[in-house]
Amino acid sequence: LRHAREQAITTRQRLSVVVDPAERRVTIASAEAVRETRALPPRVRLEASPPPALTVRFDPGGSSTGGAFRLTSGPVSYRVTVDAVTGRVRAQRD
Repeated sequence: LRHAREQAITTRQRLSVVVDPAERRVTIASAEAVRETRALPPRVRLEASPPPALTVRFDPGGSSTGGAFRLTSGPVSYRVTVDAVTGRVRAQRD
């Protein structure tokens, strides 16, 4: 998420991060094409809150559509939030 925000700002293009928990992948795409796809490790579980928030869009100015995710691996869990106004991505251990 942080990488996508930085790329949106530096390239001056709107980018979307699409999380696909079923396929275990995260994709960064512009309006024209897929830029990157990363696989999630098998032990990591990812949930969006609310579930429709599986896509976060970053604008060239740094703002975003916002979102919240929970990443879990065994007993360790992190809450990742994306601020809609600033686009800032924060991770906090639960």
